[in-house]
Amino acid sequence: MSLLNEYIQKEQQLKQLQEDLQRLEGDQRLKSELEFKSKLEALMNEFGKRPADVVALLDPAADQRGTKATSSNAGRRKRRLKIYKNPHTGDVIETRGGNHKGLRAWKDEHGDEAVESWLVRMED
Repeated sequence: MSLLNEYIQKEQQLKQLQEDLQRLEGDQRLKSELEFKSKLEALMNEFGKRPADVVALLDPAADQRGTKATSSNAGRRKRRLKIYKNPHTGDVIETRGGNHKGLRAWKDEHGDEAVESWLVRMED
């Protein structure tokens, strides 16, 4: 698509969006919602409340629903600490994952099963 064609297309889209915006500005429902929002914000400012405070007051169960969604992203459960001791050298490796450089080297040299048998203990 040429630059001129793209410009003409964007110009048409802009005109369409401006028409949609004008139609919305004339809609009584939007005016009512904007008025409600401004009054609610003024009331929150008057009492020093945040939106989360209002939601918690009006819907206490929303807090429980909200934390489940965010906790899966933010608060992942920690992996257990595994402590391995090489019986040949006496070296100790502490890791929370299987991608530890030294552990990987041991597994390449001695095999997965042998190294897993060197597991001394696991901690939380």
